[in-house]
Amino acid sequence: MNFIKKAPVSENMGVPLTPMMDVVFLLLCFFVTSQIFSQWETEIDIALPTAETGAMPQRLPGEVIINVLADGTVVVNGQPLDDVALRGMMDRLVQLFPGQPVLLRADQSTAYEHVVRVLDTCRQADIWNISFATLAPGS
Repeated sequence: MNFIKKAPVSENMGVPLTPMMDVVFLLLCFFVTSQIFSQWETEIDIALPTAETGAMPQRLPGEVIINVLADGTVVVNGQPLDDVALRGMMDRLVQLFPGQPVLLRADQSTAYEHVVRVLDTCRQADIWNISFATLAPGS
């Protein structure tokens, strides 16, 4: 006597959604994590000056980073900007986000006049929350 009944075989099993949902969730986690690091854009070929004092500031998401290269070129989000384009970007920034923090990264061999030019552009656009990037000695 055979007491075990066989389950009826269904012809339409469908697509298993659980593994696909797992993969989509992992992709979502990866892209959210990589988005945070992409917001902290910095120019690699800038050698920052050193300072004995100072603290590492708390990085803010959406913080605008202005890179001033050794030849005076201003780079924001990987795009070189002239003074007019930088001023237009700063005006839009103040209009949309008043009090937006700006981080100024200048190469240690950049002439002082280029840094002052960028500071003057920020001041003309009424940006007051500016910090300067430096390195600790020996790093």
